[in-house]
Amino acid sequence: MSRPPPSPVFTLRGAGGALNALHFGCLHRDAPLLFSGSGKGAIHVWNLNSRRAEKVLEGHSGNSVIWVSALQSSDVLISQGRDMRVCLWDLSEGRSEVTDSVWTGSVGFCQCSLLETGPASRLLACPGAQTQEIKIMELASKTPVCTLVPDAKLGMVMCVKVWQPDSGPGPLLLAGYEDGSLLLWDVTQRSTLSKIAAHPEPVMCLTFDPARLKGISGSSEKKLAPWVLDGQNNLQLQDSVPLVNPGVSQLCVRGDGKLLASAGWDHRVRVFGWKKLRPLAVLQHHTDMVLSLAFSDHQDPKHRLLAAGSKDQRISLWSIYNQGADTG
Repeated sequence: MSRPPPSPVFTLRGAGGALNALHFGCLHRDAPLLFSGSGKGAIHVWNLNSRRAEKVLEGHSGNSVIWVSALQSSDVLISQGRDMRVCLWDLSEGRSEVTDSVWTGSVGFCQCSLLETGPASRLLACPGAQTQEIKIMELASKTPVCTLVPDAKLGMVMCVKVWQPDSGPGPLLLAGYEDGSLLLWDVTQRSTLSKIAAHPEPVMCLTFDPARLKGISGSSEKKLAPWVLDGQNNLQLQDSVPLVNPGVSQLCVRGDGKLLASAGWDHRVRVFGWKKLRPLAVLQHHTDMVLSLAFSDHQDPKHRLLAAGSKDQRISLWSIYNQGADTG
């Protein structure tokens, strides 16, 4: 590459376990907070000004936390643990209380996906007790909406993403399975719209950009599999993106649709232009597998960061806003 790879702006230490999940949130502040979920069952709330944990939340009985998110325009944090529970936390006015929880019955590693179409409309997609099933529920009332189970035996559900299309009926959901298949589900009709064989190995992660109707998935292979959704809701594979080393834990597209980041089993984070998937940078800092990623979409460029969490129990923060987009 023509430019030297950047160094982290800073590193956060003290999580006490592998960093399985990261999420940026503001909680009505100028500078973003970073939430992390660890393999030891703790959720850390990191203040990026002091570079220390403001709070440590313990609500999953020491079981690994595999997903964290925050509800829009609120002080509510949501977390998923391998204790088969999804917990809601009230963080307003200095609180740190679990206000509600949902039993999933899943002992797998599939992260939940949250769709918010309004303050009173929040759908949670989560893995179910049976390895192939995906449960959809209204989060506020915990009312079951439906259960999605494929007709064929595809193995365990590995990753899901639910979203609301701009036109057409209700929510759609993408799911990656153990046999390497990707399925597109119509949640309202409880039916599959499209299926592709994206990988020969289990789909370890996927991300989707509803604005471009474009997504990408990763597995234990030495490549990424990009795909698009056409006007008839058909998934179409595109040319694969080669990787130097095998294995991807997570994929993340920045909110402005300009950058894609991948978390590698080879301890590295790779950054691509999202439009043409052109390699832009290889971020080297960690001494073990990178497990989680999160982009901060803060309006102030100095707070527009990429966070990477590793099995080495550290979180690296990178300022890559000035690296630009995929203009070529």
